[in-house]
Amino acid sequence: MTTGRHDLHCHLDGSVRPDTIADLAREQGVTLDRPVADLVVAPPHCGSLARYLTYLDLPLQVLQTPEALRRAARELVEDWHADGVVHGEARFAPQLHGRQGMTLDEAVTAVADGLADGRAATGVRTALLLCCLRHQSPEESLAVAETAVRRRDVVSGLDLAGDERAYPGTPHRPAFDLAHRAGLPCTVHAGEAAGASSVWEALDVLGARRIGHGARSAEDPALLERLRRDRITLEMCPISNVQTGAAPSLAAHPATRLLASGLAVTIGTDARTTSATTLEREFAALRVASGWTVAQERAVQENAAAGAFGVHMS
Repeated sequence: MTTGRHDLHCHLDGSVRPDTIADLAREQGVTLDRPVADLVVAPPHCGSLARYLTYLDLPLQVLQTPEALRRAARELVEDWHADGVVHGEARFAPQLHGRQGMTLDEAVTAVADGLADGRAATGVRTALLLCCLRHQSPEESLAVAETAVRRRDVVSGLDLAGDERAYPGTPHRPAFDLAHRAGLPCTVHAGEAAGASSVWEALDVLGARRIGHGARSAEDPALLERLRRDRITLEMCPISNVQTGAAPSLAAHPATRLLASGLAVTIGTDARTTSATTLEREFAALRVASGWTVAQERAVQENAAAGAFGVHMS
């Protein structure tokens, strides 16, 4: 798995095609008071993660049926294929899709079926990660972890997402302890809305093998040494990191210097629709802002291949 592009950090609800959102809204009788793009594509500078996340409200509203989830997942794989991605990892929080009674298992099945549809059509390898959410209770996170472990036939990893500045990760330790006991690899969003301390927590309390974003890890030299020593994969998403304020600009994004320092930096899209991005756009932006070369792009793809969670081929 050393050739082609890898997208290790991609949220399904943030990557639904705007036209699909419009179709689903029409089918479901959801009235839109503005053009769909205005509702689902975040501005270049949101000022905070909290504001960025508001652009997921409409996608979540229309992704409340198995059919909608399956379509969104299938189309994501098609979009990866068009973007030159050979391995894509989709993550979502199944507990956010129960407004009409869908269970966690039913949501997982719908997304897994959509990913399988996409694989069959494109040959893209896929993995599915389930997200616990920081603002929810430890019990809700434990239910997500139990679902992930129960559905190891289609689930490749567990994640913790949300605003780490407002909500610590430690209360969710039981969910991650369960995943570790079952041998399910874990990633944790950290070092995005909050600083280096949230990354230490992800490593030492939650046992993360990968860090979602980690843009603010550079604030702590000791942390960088730990990340380097343990080969912790950093799932960096430059365009969204600038949008949320985790990085001041593309030119100042830490991915360039951390990669040069020997850290396992990868580049992902985060939310392809919310950030109006693709992996090609991410790399093009880094080429312009920071002079990225083919060698740097190859290096992050090798890091991503090494850090990828298990894939499902059938």
